Amino acid sequence: MCRSIKTLRPPVLPEEATEEDIRAAALQYVRKVSGFRAPAAHNRQAFDRAVDAIAEATADLLTDLEVRGQPTRRAG
Repeated sequence: MCRSIKTLRPPVLPEEATEEDIRAAALQYVRKVSGFRAPAAHNRQAFDRAVDAIAEATADLLTDLEVRGQPTRRAG
């Protein structure tokens, strides 16, 4: 597991995660899974697409999570 990826939901992170927080976590995940800190030029597009997709999925997850004792962010 990536030890440098922080939990991005309340109450661990008291304020809402920023786009920068989410992108940093996505980048760490892609680095860990791919085994590359920085991809070679021929892998750059695949690497960047993966970061984008994971950041989007993470933002959706954080928006949709219902945490006990915390207000819901998105209705329905």
